[in-house]
Amino acid sequence: MAAIRFVVIVLVISSDKHRTGSPNYRRGTRENRFHGVVRKAKITREETCNDASRGLSSQLLFKHIDAWVAELADAGDLKSLVRKDVRVRAPPQVLLFTMKPTTKPNRPFFSSGPCSKRPGWSLSALGEALVGRSHRAKPAKARIQEVIDRSASILGLPEGYICGIVPASDTGAVEMAMWSLLGQRGVEMCAWESFGSGWVTDAVKQLKLENVTHHGADYGKLPDLSQINCHNDVVFTYNGTTSGVKVPHLDWIPDDRKGLTICDATSAVFAMDIDFSKCDVVTWSWQKVMGGEGAHGMIVLSPRAVERLETYSPPWPLPKIFRMTKGGKLIADIFTGATINTVSMLCVEDAVDGLRWAESIGGLPALIRRSEANLKAMADWVARTDWVDFLAEDPATISNTSICLKITADWYTALPAEEQAAKAKQLVSLLEKEGVGYDFASYRDAPAGLRIWGGATVETADIEALLPWLDWAFKQIA
Repeated sequence: MAAIRFVVIVLVISSDKHRTGSPNYRRGTRENRFHGVVRKAKITREETCNDASRGLSSQLLFKHIDAWVAELADAGDLKSLVRKDVRVRAPPQVLLFTMKPTTKPNRPFFSSGPCSKRPGWSLSALGEALVGRSHRAKPAKARIQEVIDRSASILGLPEGYICGIVPASDTGAVEMAMWSLLGQRGVEMCAWESFGSGWVTDAVKQLKLENVTHHGADYGKLPDLSQINCHNDVVFTYNGTTSGVKVPHLDWIPDDRKGLTICDATSAVFAMDIDFSKCDVVTWSWQKVMGGEGAHGMIVLSPRAVERLETYSPPWPLPKIFRMTKGGKLIADIFTGATINTVSMLCVEDAVDGLRWAESIGGLPALIRRSEANLKAMADWVARTDWVDFLAEDPATISNTSICLKITADWYTALPAEEQAAKAKQLVSLLEKEGVGYDFASYRDAPAGLRIWGGATVETADIEALLPWLDWAFKQIA
């Protein structure tokens, strides 16, 4: 059994002559000045309920309190709240002030990038980092190769696929693929959030590709994937990090496709069951699901992607950090530990630590289970909460990593967009000041709301501890 503690304010609405004329109104507390005179106003009551009802919606809880007040009224216990010379013109009004929760997340890190470190992480995990050594030295190359090999093993890459480390995080990896591979045939550009829209801009305005078909959708939605022509090249994000919308599957990609599929999977890899056989290029960064550090990207190439690299030369110049071939042949060293540019051996050590942790808990299946448990905790709360909902409209597309929420309360949705954004930021700021949760505001280009990371390095217990605080903070901004 768990106890809910709340404060009930009973307001007796008096006639107009007693509102502004009352000395209690002029000199009283803020509660005294709310609509009318408050008599014996503060009543604290403790209720007991089972754990399943801890998340009662505010609407249901109001009904519960209203019933209690009605019982008091029937027993005559509210008579002392009303002066004889006050004409009551409405029943007593009840306001519920949710008391501040006492349990805080052990690790209040809910950023969507860089993301929370693995459970139990500390700086001691970097004790064996090969700092002060050349990244070309044999021990350093072996450590870099360990990142590649463990990543490929955990993900279960198909035979013939190769994996490498590239500069500039996931952004660099996607740009490398687009600049090196596109232009041979038409391209289908898919975008339903800000990063996908950025790839569309690059294809149209930077690469100036002519045969481009844009498949777009607003935040919260997916385009009609069945309309994508996979005989052209295809560029898409597996999980919209800024919208919380993922593709539910890759069945829309045929095995006999003629084009290449380039998948930005930065917030999906290690947390979702990706059919890599449907993808010819997959990219991600260390800083997402595995909780690594920024600046380093990963790229996976299928045999078909390698063939394109070795048989097609784009008509535009390629910067050095984008080049994956030399003399018409793949630069294999990129995929065997000899990176294009200098890597941070501290970051490499951190990436190795995260991968070893993943293996120790059961590999990819365990990582997916942890992330899906975080989404379930969020989904259960959303289902019983009347002021919030997922930004994703189709339940099958709700992300289990970048969990994006919209505020649905009538008073909130009636506000202008600028005021909605300010209120959402106020909620986040309240919890940051309390040390309860950091960096979970919606992305700057996305609709105002919340974005809570639910990747595998986040403990479900911390998600569950955050939720009552969200309810509390919402009451403060309402």
